[in-house]
Amino acid sequence: MKSYLTYAGLGLAAMMTVWSGNAVSADIKASPDVASSGKLSVANTLDYAPFEYLHADGKQTGIIVELAGEVAKLVKAELDIQRTPFPSMIPGLASGRFRIAWETFSANPDRLKQVDFVMFIKAGIAASTSPEKKDSFTGDMPLCGKRIGVSAGSASDFLVDKLSKDCADKGQEDIKKSVFNSSTDIVQAVLSDRVDARMDDATASSYFEVTSKGQLVVLPTLYDVAPLGLAIAKDDPATAEMMVSALAELFKNGKYQEILNKYGMGAYAIKEPYFVNTMESLRAE
Repeated sequence: MKSYLTYAGLGLAAMMTVWSGNAVSADIKASPDVASSGKLSVANTLDYAPFEYLHADGKQTGIIVELAGEVAKLVKAELDIQRTPFPSMIPGLASGRFRIAWETFSANPDRLKQVDFVMFIKAGIAASTSPEKKDSFTGDMPLCGKRIGVSAGSASDFLVDKLSKDCADKGQEDIKKSVFNSSTDIVQAVLSDRVDARMDDATASSYFEVTSKGQLVVLPTLYDVAPLGLAIAKDDPATAEMMVSALAELFKNGKYQEILNKYGMGAYAIKEPYFVNTMESLRAE
């Protein structure tokens, strides 16, 4: 089965065909820039584990680094990661300094005026608790009546207020919220039984589950789920086609899920990679 991606705007209309059912690496075409240079150049911060970071031995690693390495293999190019401060990435794409900035960008109207995106993962907010308490979180509203720790002023802080009101509206016990100054303090509060669970960014929580060897485990319900993607220069169909088709192959051959699972991020996989150049093209996940 084929899915079609249509570019629109500035009088440009380009149709790209991406195989999602019978993709083979021969169908993946390197962009002219990659074909001529022999390099897949990617701007990346290399300092946001588990997505990208430097190992103790200095080696570049993480989810994005490994996925980019697999894409480079498919387009027969050498991976060239250009370490770049996050605030410089979208301006760098807009100015033509580089063509791909691979981070976990969320799409919003301001960003879409300057760049396009290829979505490859999702994220949200999740609760994590001790293994012993995991089975006590049940039903459609598992946090009702629980003691939940949040970081002051965070998205989780405001989300718990909303969820607590939902509990009350449904005739259930409200959430007992405790506010902390750091995620480390919240973890210690859960481990010492001062709160029942920690509410935080789902990817960070999953990474802590892996690195702490399961001191806290992430509950399955995700809140405020949104897709995240890599950014490419505006109106660059060759790069977009290369990245969507290469990622589609990694989804199909299992490498995508394998890499996410390795870092405890399997729950944040999306069904297929896709191109976004307007808010209307963003899919609910």
